[in-house]
Amino acid sequence: MGARIDHLVTSGTFSLDGGTWDVDNNVWIVGDDTEAIVIDAAHDAGAILAALDGRTLRAIVCTHAHDDHVDAAPALAAATGARILLHPADLPLWKQTHPDHSPDGDLADGQVLTIAGTDLTVLHTPGHAPGAVSLHAPDLGTVFTGDTLFQGGPGATGRSFSDFPTIVDSIRDKLLTLPPDTVVRTGHGDTTTIDAEAPHLQEWISRGH
Repeated sequence: MGARIDHLVTSGTFSLDGGTWDVDNNVWIVGDDTEAIVIDAAHDAGAILAALDGRTLRAIVCTHAHDDHVDAAPALAAATGARILLHPADLPLWKQTHPDHSPDGDLADGQVLTIAGTDLTVLHTPGHAPGAVSLHAPDLGTVFTGDTLFQGGPGATGRSFSDFPTIVDSIRDKLLTLPPDTVVRTGHGDTTTIDAEAPHLQEWISRGH
């Protein structure tokens, strides 16, 4: 049996630059009946553990280190023994939330993570955060974009550690080059496709440069 994608939504807050906002986060679980990885351990380790339903958790993959995407990661790691993986460029953000707990391993552009016989390729897509990554799973026809790409456009770049021209370059070079029917599974909100977003993204690209 090949890998499948399970989805749950957890709720909490996002804090940065002195502000705090209520948010709902998408948590993605990729695996089969025996093993899985979690993409973004947001807010509620108990809910994620319940969704795993006894499967062995091989890794907790962080698309970036904003607190709403990593706040439950250490607790989930402690409960499962899974390694936390983060791009090292996001360590300054990580340390704002977890100053006494470091990730267990680094993510790098082009790295391949394999779970349940399915490969996920790490794409470094900075802009929303310096170490933001997306995960492309061609066998599943999907890319997990964290907060880099949403339905309707790029992720926010108005706060610390973010940069609009950089996110535009990431989307143009790493995401628009994927097959048009690739399903985009985001960090918040609804799923979309590369094809559906391409017209909007061309407009953002022209604004970014």
